[in-house]
Amino acid sequence: MQHRSILFTFLACLLGVASHAQTYSILIKGGTVIDPKNNINQVMDVGIFEGKIKKVAKDIDPKEARQVVDAKGMYVTPGLIDIHGHVFFGTEPNHYLSNGLVAVPPDGFTFRVGVTTIVDAGGAGWDSFSEFKNNVIFNSKTRVLSFLNIVGQGMRGGNWEQDTADMDPTLAAGVAIKNRNDVVGFKVAHFQGKDWKPVDNAVKAGKLANMPVMVDFGGSTPPLPLEELFMKHLRPGDIYTHAYTLLEGNIRETIVDEATQKVKPFAIAARKRGIVFDVGYGGASFNYSQAIPAMKAGFYPNTISTDLHTGSMNGSMKDMLSIMSKFYNMGMDLPAIIKASTWEPAKVIHREQLGHITEGAIADVAVFSMRQGNFGFYDKTGYKVTGKEKLECELTVMGGKIVYDLNGITAPIYLTK
Repeated sequence: MQHRSILFTFLACLLGVASHAQTYSILIKGGTVIDPKNNINQVMDVGIFEGKIKKVAKDIDPKEARQVVDAKGMYVTPGLIDIHGHVFFGTEPNHYLSNGLVAVPPDGFTFRVGVTTIVDAGGAGWDSFSEFKNNVIFNSKTRVLSFLNIVGQGMRGGNWEQDTADMDPTLAAGVAIKNRNDVVGFKVAHFQGKDWKPVDNAVKAGKLANMPVMVDFGGSTPPLPLEELFMKHLRPGDIYTHAYTLLEGNIRETIVDEATQKVKPFAIAARKRGIVFDVGYGGASFNYSQAIPAMKAGFYPNTISTDLHTGSMNGSMKDMLSIMSKFYNMGMDLPAIIKASTWEPAKVIHREQLGHITEGAIADVAVFSMRQGNFGFYDKTGYKVTGKEKLECELTVMGGKIVYDLNGITAPIYLTK
């Protein structure tokens, strides 16, 4: 009888625990959810369980959650997707952005600004991708993807990136197809010759692998014409990065006529054709003299990205939120900015499972506050725009786990080891 009594007590305890089982591991409560894919822009609660978005609703009982995030007065968005960064970091001298000292380790510069996915834009080529995958992709908490450089050695800089013999579309496509989980497309950059071969070979690889191409264009004097690039060489869905740049030395054509301050007609036609215009801010690839007239004309970026590396992050670029705040202060509305930083890049890189807060989706979520104050947003020339607001990351959730909490807005706080 005594054994039976103990058994009944044990079962009762189990039933009691089950009856109070919590429905959500994390509940983000009271924030304004901005989810462009689902056309949501209102105060909602977001419940997360087992790495997925379990429920998005007006009022979810906080007693049903293990942890509750107080997001009142804040914005809740999908985790940001930076489709132009440089995270193939290493220790090799004279390797520039391919296993070199100018690229950065992703986890140190992503979660703190709400980025959960970053695409390395050409650091690795078909010949160096395995090293990038083993060293960086496998060892990062951030979701790291790759635009594979058409140059086999990747972004080594200098003569390495001028070697057209190393730009093999068949080998590049083969590596991309073999690594579809990690490679999202191909990259062309830094070529200084008067030759379309780098672009054309990248597009050939793109056709073979059914993936887009990102082009960092220009280098020759006089520059090859952008209209020809957009209309004759690239395909709809291919990406023109550094869209708002003016480089010295007449080595890259601009999309805005500096004399008339008008967006050139071929750029408008290219957008209608399906060419993707990406910010790719970088250390020298953003000018207000291009961006302001483009914004006034409604020529907004399809995607916002950083071109993150040690030079840009310590210059006028800073990070994703600094760029997003710049566009906000130039008059781009916040839902459009969030779309260009989440759902739109997800579609561009064919990762539609990311970039939204749909029930059942991967729980990559960012919580932002809009900080009030007096702020200065300057470009590489020193031209400064002032503003009263800028975005600040309060919390980042990656795959259903809190990976960054600025001010401890989660209760209770569980510190990860």
